[in-house]
Parts: sequence; C-alpha cells; structure tokens
Amino acid sequence: MSDAPGRVRRWVLAARPRTLPAALVPVVLGAGLVRPSAICWGLSALCVVVALALQIGTNYANDYSDGQRGTDEQRVGPFRLTASRLVTASSVRRAAWLCFGLAALAGLVLAARTSWWLVPVGASAVAAGWFYTGGSKPYGYYGFGELFVMIYFGFVATVGTSYVQHRQIEGSAWWWGLAAGAMACALLEANNLRDVDGDRAAMKKTLAARLGRERGAWLYACFAVLVVVALLGARAWLAAAVAAVVYLPGVRVAFSKRRGRELLVLLALSARAQLAVGAASIVVFALR
Repeated sequence: MSDAPGRVRRWVLAARPRTLPAALVPVVLGAGLVRPSAICWGLSALCVVVALALQIGTNYANDYSDGQRGTDEQRVGPFRLTASRLVTASSVRRAAWLCFGLAALAGLVLAARTSWWLVPVGASAVAAGWFYTGGSKPYGYYGFGELFVMIYFGFVATVGTSYVQHRQIEGSAWWWGLAAGAMACALLEANNLRDVDGDRAAMKKTLAARLGRERGAWLYACFAVLVVVALLGARAWLAAAVAAVVYLPGVRVAFSKRRGRELLVLLALSARAQLAVGAASIVVFALR
C-alpha cells in the first residue's frame, strides 16, 4: 500500500477531524450562556477535554467494532484503521479506551470541582460511545444513533457545560442543547447517507439505510430545519439566520443524485455549517 497514510497521519484520519465540531460546538454554546466575565475558563477547558476525548474515543471504538464485524469492508468514507489492517485491532481498541480514560480523568476533576452527579452521566456517555457499534447488539445498527447523538452531543454536552459554570441550568440552555444536537445529527446523517449501500449490505440498519438514499435525504433536511427552529426558540435571531444560509448547500447535496463517495462533500459542508453557527452564536452571546 504505497499510498497508505503515514504512522501519525493514519491515526489523525481515523479520529475523523471533521466530526470534532460535534464535540466542540456544544461546549462553546453551553459556556456562552454565562456572561463573559463570569465564565470559568478552567472548567470550560475541562469540558472541552471531556467532549473531544469522548468523541475521538467513540470514533476509534467504531473503527474497531465495525472493522471486526466486517462492516467497513465496503465503506466508501474516511480512512479506517482496523479495516486497512495497517494497525492491529487490539491497538485500535486500546486507543479507544485510552481516550475514554482521559475523558474519565478530566470528568472526575470536573466533578470534584462542581458536582459528583456528573460521574454517572459521564459513565453513561462512555457506555454510549462504546456500544454505538460495540457489543452483541449495538444500538447504532438498529437505528437509534440519532437519539443518542441528540442526548449526548446536544443536551448533555450543552446543558452540562452551562451547569458547571454556575451550578444552575438556564431555561434557554435546552433550546441551545436542541440546536447542538440537531447539528450533530445532521453530521451523522451526512455519514449515513454516504454509507447507505454499504450499511444495507452489512445489515447495519441506520435510519438512513432503512429509508433508502432518496427518502433519507429528508432526515438531513429535517435536522437542518430543527437547528433553525431551536435557535429561534433561543431567540438567537442572528445565529438562526446564519444556520438557514449555511445549511442550504448541504440540503441541496442531500437531495441530489449523488451516492457513495460522491457524498463525501456533505460531511465537509455539515462540519463547516456547524462551525459557522457556533461562531455566529459567539457573536450573539457577545452582543447580549
């Protein structure tokens, strides 16, 4: 494999950098609900470490589990460590648990400084990351991926970050959590629409695979609309307007005739849209 990525680059690619906004943006939104002068930057940094470590750990765990099941043999998406056989499956599994361990360590420090109720929440997040494609009956193979993404990358990450800042939850945090979750779900649909054919062949019954390529496009569109609706609910008019604009190219691609590798651009568009909405939200918080 002369064109295989180098030793470091292969791990970076398998961490799926384009999915990382799903972890970072909710933390930014949750922290932004506090007045800039009241933000505890140390706690925010810990939240970022927890979120990113969980996301990367989940990506490695999915790489390992899908590779072991043979699901990635027909994958057209980003580089996979296990399926490429450039790295042993045990090394990928070990990397996943190292990331989960880092998230747990940062989470324990966060809990010690705020509330020990964060420990069971964090433990459930690790379990959700592993059992998405791991275990005998991974929930991601039965169409429940969107539900858990909405819970953990939406409400838990956003509302949780807001809570650790001042030990209470503002009502608007739930709207921001819904927006973050909808953006993460749109990112998930970008992956699942691309992989519809391969997932069906591997009996991976995601919602997109159940609906098929054409009807599955409506899932992406619904989550894009939900982002705008949630931001309107939070009275973040500027962020809502930006979301309506930046998600439009992705919706157009979702409803196009593209399939498989041709849909790789949808993941990039979705990640950029999420970052753009996150940046617009920072402006909204600064102007309050």
